[in-house]
Amino acid sequence: MAETWTLSADRCFDPDPSQRACARELYATVRDVPIVSPHGHVDPALLADPHATFGTPADLFIIPDHYVFRMLYSQGIALEDLGIPTRDGSPVERDHRRIWQTFAEHFYLFRGTPTGLWLSAELAEVFGVDEKLSGASAQRIYDHLAAQLVTPAFAPRALFKRFNIEHLCTTDPATSGLEHHRALHAEGWGERVRPTFRPDAVVNLDTPGWRAHIERLGELAGVDVVDYASFVQALEARRAHFKELGATATDHAALTPHTERLSAREAGDIFQRALRGDCGPDDGAQFGAHMLLELARMSSEDGLVMQLHVGSYRNHNAALFERFGSDMGADIPVQTEWTRNLHALLNAYGNDPRFRLILFTLDESTYSRELAPLAGHYPAVLLGPPWWFFDSVHGLRRFLDRVVETAGLYNLAGFNDDTRAFCSIPARHDLWRRVSCDWLAGHVVRGLIDMADAAEMALDCAYRLPRRAYRLE
Repeated sequence: MAETWTLSADRCFDPDPSQRACARELYATVRDVPIVSPHGHVDPALLADPHATFGTPADLFIIPDHYVFRMLYSQGIALEDLGIPTRDGSPVERDHRRIWQTFAEHFYLFRGTPTGLWLSAELAEVFGVDEKLSGASAQRIYDHLAAQLVTPAFAPRALFKRFNIEHLCTTDPATSGLEHHRALHAEGWGERVRPTFRPDAVVNLDTPGWRAHIERLGELAGVDVVDYASFVQALEARRAHFKELGATATDHAALTPHTERLSAREAGDIFQRALRGDCGPDDGAQFGAHMLLELARMSSEDGLVMQLHVGSYRNHNAALFERFGSDMGADIPVQTEWTRNLHALLNAYGNDPRFRLILFTLDESTYSRELAPLAGHYPAVLLGPPWWFFDSVHGLRRFLDRVVETAGLYNLAGFNDDTRAFCSIPARHDLWRRVSCDWLAGHVVRGLIDMADAAEMALDCAYRLPRRAYRLE
């Protein structure tokens, strides 16, 4: 007999009756407001092609989502058995029913995790699955999902509208031709689906194939990149192209937020060595620190919001990276220092009313010690929401507890889902709305704010803060 399930209507809410009642009331006011998704990794091809589908249940839930397969890998399940493509094209499991069966038999691994909450919400609320996923129910649920995924109601564009997404911003390399965004723009979707400029592959000198990325950058920008000055010119040209297609932000990943101004000659010498393929041991770090300042300068001039994601030791599992490439769930947090490292950048641009910098960290210890004080002082700085490992029930609460008292709510950038898994977007935003409403309800019952202010703050958290932060208003 199938084991039926329902999601608790009060999930994420405090068990105290007064706080729970208040949380319910606040949540009811924001549950259905439009979704603003200003940072994520959804493939724009899904929406550019009106005939696109999500494929099989394994294509949708497992193969593209490192939140899912990293947990399975940690328990000894080979990525090959989950159908994850290899870099050299060597064989992996092609039977998607078998992949789904493996996933279902190990679904219990996600108990108590945010991924488990998201997956449960997707299955129950998006696809109407009314029994728990397990080895026994796997093939019944697969058939149910597969039948829905071939219908027009479950096409990407149909779900985009059903999810009530007002803005969705993708993350696109500086070397993207933006063909899908051009198609969307031509169809009138340009204000709903926007690109985001990410230049990491051309800024980080140790990027595999860096020289080829530079050649592609120059080709798209219409600039012959032969030196540092022409490199900067090409970046500026590409930013302008992104803006033409609706971009309002850039995104940058760095191991540390170190910023350091080099002279034009010093930057030029490093760039020339990189072109020759003979960089010194410190060249990459120095050039990256300098380029953060240059990219901030560009943002102060063209108005693109600068996002800085710091503290991820990328591709920590070398063997996995060698076989499968990046984004395999092996990005591990490192300790981060912000105050000294950002000093040069914030003294140059932190007071500039044209500049906006949104900071993301994987080092929670810096929230109250450094990030909240920085955001609570510099007009240019906003704090991004908890990211990667911390967009969880308790991670979101810890964030709000540690930053709002110092920075205030209005120096936060609201929420973004940062997801590749399109159908998880409403589940992730719903989790944020539930947690933030419960957090605000705790303040109401403790007499720290009144209900009228809490209702305004709930709407700000759910909707208005990200629109303002990313200049989507």
